[in-house]
Amino acid sequence: MPTYEYECLKCHHRFDVFQRITEPPKKSCPQCRGRVRRLMGTGAGLLFKGSGFYITDYRKPGYKQAVKSETTTPKPAATKASGEKS
Repeated sequence: MPTYEYECLKCHHRFDVFQRITEPPKKSCPQCRGRVRRLMGTGAGLLFKGSGFYITDYRKPGYKQAVKSETTTPKPAATKASGEKS
């Protein structure tokens, strides 16, 4: 459930309300009972717990097989001929 921030138009009191998305917005200030408006929230920050998330966590199984086949086949090393200059 998101937290919504409100500001009273009469006394300028700011307060947060933890409410469901389907609930209608609040209409009155808890201090003076004046009209309130819902402010644009900054959103919630992301909280990553554990060791983290990596791009390889969600790869297709075929990707792992392709990487494995590339690393097991040795590639020939590039050699220079003895008469060539760098």
